[in-house]
Amino acid sequence: MRFIASFIFIGLLLTVPGTVRAQSLSTYGTPGLIDMPTAEVMPDGNLAVTGFVMQDTNRNTITFQMLPRVYGSFRYSYIKDFNAGGAESRYDRSFDIHYQIRHESRRGPAWAIGLRDFGGTGLYSGEYLVATKTFADRLKITAGMGWGRLGQRNSFSNPLGLLDSRFDTRPTGTLGPGGQFSANQWFRGPAAVFAGLQYNANNRLSLMAEYSSDTYPRETTTIGFDAGSPINLGARYRFNNGLSLTGYYMYGATLGLQVSYMLDPRKARAPGGQDAAAPALTAAQHVAAASWNLPDQVAAEAAAQEVLRHRLEQQGQRLVGFQIQGIQARVDVENNRFNATAQAIGRIARALANTLPLSVEVFSITLRRQGLPITTVKIRRADLYELETELDGAWRTLARSQLLDEVRALPQGAMQEAYPHLTYHLGPYGRLSFFDPDNPLRYELGVGASASYVARPGLTFLGMIRHPLSSTLSDTTRVSDSVLPHVRSDWAEYARHSDVQLNTLTAQYLWRPGKDLFARVSAGYLEEMFGGVSAELLWYPTDSRFAVGAEINYVKQRDFDMLFGFQDYDVVTGHASMYYNMPGDYHLQIDAGRYLAGDIGVTFGLDREFNNGFKVGAFATLTNVSATDFGEGSFDKGIRFEVPLSWITGKSSKTRLRQVIRPILRDGGARLSVPNRLYNYTREARADRIFGQWGRFYR
Repeated sequence: MRFIASFIFIGLLLTVPGTVRAQSLSTYGTPGLIDMPTAEVMPDGNLAVTGFVMQDTNRNTITFQMLPRVYGSFRYSYIKDFNAGGAESRYDRSFDIHYQIRHESRRGPAWAIGLRDFGGTGLYSGEYLVATKTFADRLKITAGMGWGRLGQRNSFSNPLGLLDSRFDTRPTGTLGPGGQFSANQWFRGPAAVFAGLQYNANNRLSLMAEYSSDTYPRETTTIGFDAGSPINLGARYRFNNGLSLTGYYMYGATLGLQVSYMLDPRKARAPGGQDAAAPALTAAQHVAAASWNLPDQVAAEAAAQEVLRHRLEQQGQRLVGFQIQGIQARVDVENNRFNATAQAIGRIARALANTLPLSVEVFSITLRRQGLPITTVKIRRADLYELETELDGAWRTLARSQLLDEVRALPQGAMQEAYPHLTYHLGPYGRLSFFDPDNPLRYELGVGASASYVARPGLTFLGMIRHPLSSTLSDTTRVSDSVLPHVRSDWAEYARHSDVQLNTLTAQYLWRPGKDLFARVSAGYLEEMFGGVSAELLWYPTDSRFAVGAEINYVKQRDFDMLFGFQDYDVVTGHASMYYNMPGDYHLQIDAGRYLAGDIGVTFGLDREFNNGFKVGAFATLTNVSATDFGEGSFDKGIRFEVPLSWITGKSSKTRLRQVIRPILRDGGARLSVPNRLYNYTREARADRIFGQWGRFYR
């Protein structure tokens, strides 16, 4: 039950009503028959979550179609009484990769090649070459050849041995600590064939049968699993919202049950949103006749400013600067609602057109965040009226607009009530910890408060305090065996010794030292485990896909009670970072430098971020710490999700739900967590990101 809980959480996080019809997923959570893979792939960008249970075994898998021909999977498995002569259960982590060499055509099958458990402990390690062909739109036939776990039953000499004798023998060994690529085993040793078919009785029900080449050798030896028969049978029922239920009769000896859910991140619960419609443009003569646009210029400008402030507040925008200079109106605005900045710009521009006198012909809109100027957008008033009802009006508006860098420290015509400015939040919180070998899912629930006080543009004081009410984080009996400084592996000590938690308490100053440059200095309790001083510089041209930055920090480790004290350990850490927004929704980040434990290395991160803000990514850190010194997992790695709240609710919001899933949390490759790192802090309001979302300008 403890293992099933982790799958339930992921399902709750991602499951909302959708329109994707689930396709067949194997017990390993990948496109397949039952235990055997097929040559199929999921629709590009789709995400699947699967939970499977049979005798003494559970498997939970997340699969993401990262490229049209390539999917990757992360799996967490439980085998009862598998270790130490049947005295201990095993929790196992594994990764898969699958590449479709050829699409299915009218004349030929789809072909694919794949690695199963290529970066885990090797429990499920196997490779395959497989073909799948559809007949009469209902019957799919699959045949393939497997190695490793997939090369067990009725095996024969490896055909690849004709190319090189090294393929004839597969190196053997015990299950490792995970995280190391056993490339010297891939496609080596004896091979075996597998085959199967799937018959779609209708759009909801599918029947499957397969000949499995896996004999479950380790499970047969350790837990007495009976895999005597090679035949597996299954029946799958699909629901229209992407959910499917599958029952199996496996190896002539056991029953299995599977729940799968597939979703398309591009398709939100309400694709068009559930916000109130954007205000229509008011006819010019009605704007001219409005009471706040009467001849007394000084009084009229003040009245127009107040009306504009109120109208922007209704759209979730905070007006912090306002000035009319001849035919141009300059406004400084902080967007507090829309996760698509282009949508905020469209709402601001219409509010300006419906409020300001007709003598104002150009709107200069500067986007700020906590007083920091980021980008200025210039729009001609006449273009709004001309293009509002055009089929491609949004994109033609973009072509006629200007997006410029903005370095002014103070808003033009700063409003007296704009600063200082206080925001705060009170409410419950929850957090989860995955993959502790004693309990794969731990949690903490409690109440907390956070506040942000902007004393003046760029200078902000931030704080967060929490009080846990119910927690299992401190229940673990494991003690860190790390030979490195315990910068992360003592996480349970922080949970065990803290009651009221001062999570963060920092002062930060953000400013623009020059064109395309951003700078930050932060000091205080920067995160739960470290406090100190952090400085950062970012070069980010406004219309560029590329940015580079550098950060340096001096920090000390905080006491376990998470209040005001420090321990003896201190370190200088820092990184040089490169960011590149690649074509096709992909985002690359590379960070090179010194980590909290003093190790030196590089972190590679690749995310696929859809236009609505839904993000799925992975990262890996390689440092000068050896796999032996790092310990279980061999190196730091993980997958991460970022889901805009608006994707779930349909209501515009800048709130995002974030979850990082690490197979194991160790000390090697651990990076300081600093609030408001500049790239992500500024990115949504830079021109390159605005361009990609400009289709929401008139929404």
